[in-house]
Amino acid sequence: MIGNNVHVRVVVASQGEARFYNASSAPPKMKLIQKLTDPTARLHDRDLVSERGSVPHHSTGGERSPRKQEAAVFARQIVQQLESEHRATPFGRLVVMAGPAFLGLLREAMPKSLREITVAEVGKDLLHDDDAGVLAHMPKEAFEPTFKPYYSAHG
Repeated sequence: MIGNNVHVRVVVASQGEARFYNASSAPPKMKLIQKLTDPTARLHDRDLVSERGSVPHHSTGGERSPRKQEAAVFARQIVQQLESEHRATPFGRLVVMAGPAFLGLLREAMPKSLREITVAEVGKDLLHDDDAGVLAHMPKEAFEPTFKPYYSAHG
């Protein structure tokens, strides 16, 4: 935080793409700093089966489908990117925006170091919104002067 201006790292993600932003509060604005894509996100389950010829395991909820496995891998890649950026140039606050199912995968992959600086989660797929649309969904607590980690209040 510099004066009254609060700086926040924001990740807006889906199963196939993630956008990383720097956001600031005075005036409210966001700057895109990086994108990650997962080219396998558009493939069908049958196309995701490994070259070894393994057949996807079908459980009642499909938890082990190739598509869900690929989504979990991509969630870990996003988190690894956040960790790498945080080590190189530490940011003090993080906001995570993703559809509910993918948000859960990101949460599962997130280490304590990132959970401790997460100020908010938005369980909505905003990847197709422009920067102004994403900023409109930014929780006000992300820019509050007093830092309150999201996970200490929400488990």
